[in-house]
Amino acid sequence: MSQLDQDYALLLETVREGGALALSYFHDGVKHWQKGPDDPVSEADHAVDDLLREKLLAARPDYGWLSEETEDDTKRLDCRNVWVVDPIDGTRAFIQQREEFTVCAALVCDGRPLAGAVYNPATEEFYEAVLGGGARLNGKPIQVSTASNFEGSRLLTGRHIFKNARADEKPKDVTIHMVNSIAYRMCLAAEGRYDACISLSGKCDWDIAAAELILAEAGGVNTNSIGESFQYNRPDTRHRSVISAGPPMHAHILQFLETIDRPPGATW
Repeated sequence: MSQLDQDYALLLETVREGGALALSYFHDGVKHWQKGPDDPVSEADHAVDDLLREKLLAARPDYGWLSEETEDDTKRLDCRNVWVVDPIDGTRAFIQQREEFTVCAALVCDGRPLAGAVYNPATEEFYEAVLGGGARLNGKPIQVSTASNFEGSRLLTGRHIFKNARADEKPKDVTIHMVNSIAYRMCLAAEGRYDACISLSGKCDWDIAAAELILAEAGGVNTNSIGESFQYNRPDTRHRSVISAGPPMHAHILQFLETIDRPPGATW
C-alpha cells in the first residue's frame, strides 16, 4: 500500500470510531455549554476530539493537527501533512438530538485535501473520498446533480437567499432546506440528493476540508461566493462563504450572486 492508501485507511477507521463514540452520547442527552456567543460545545465534542487526536497523531506523529476543539498550535504551519478535524460538526443539532451532525476529518497536504471522511452515525451515512479515487456513500459511488439552474431545484441554503433578487431572477419552483452541519450539506449535494449547497456565512478549515474533497471527487465544484478556491492550513483558517454544486449549477449560482445587492456589512 502507498503512504496515501495507509493514511486513508487510518482516517476511515478513526472517523468510524469517532462516530460510534459520538452516538453513545447522542440519545441520552449530553452536557453542554457556550464557548462563545451563540457557539455551543458539548462534552461529546471534546471526547471525540480526544479520540481522533490520540489515534491519528499516535500513528502519524510528524503530521500537523488542526481541530475546532483543540487549541491551535502554529507548528502545523511547518507541516506538509496536517489532519484537519471537526469532531462534531453541527453541535447545536447534536445537543437538540436532531440527526443533522457529522464527524469530519481530512488529510491536507500542501494546503489541499488528499483524503476525507464525513460520518453521520445517527443516520448511518458514511461519505468518503481520496484524491483521484472518486467519492462514495456507504461504499457506493456518488455523483453530483446535473441541474443547471434554480428552476425545479432542491437547495440547501437559507430561506432568504432570493430576498434581494430581481423579479426575473427569482425562481418559481425551488425547494429550500437547511440542516445544521455544513459538511453534511455539502455531502448531500455530493450525492445529488440536493442540487447545491449555498452558505453565505463564514466557515473554517475544519468545517469544509473533508466535504470539499468528497464533493469534488463526486464531480462537483467548490469555491467561495466570488469564485475563489479554498486553501487550508494557513494562519487564518476562516473562509468567507461556501458554494458547492455540479459545474453548471455552480456557474449559475455565481452569476446569480453578482446580480443581487449585498446587505450592509456583508462579507461574502
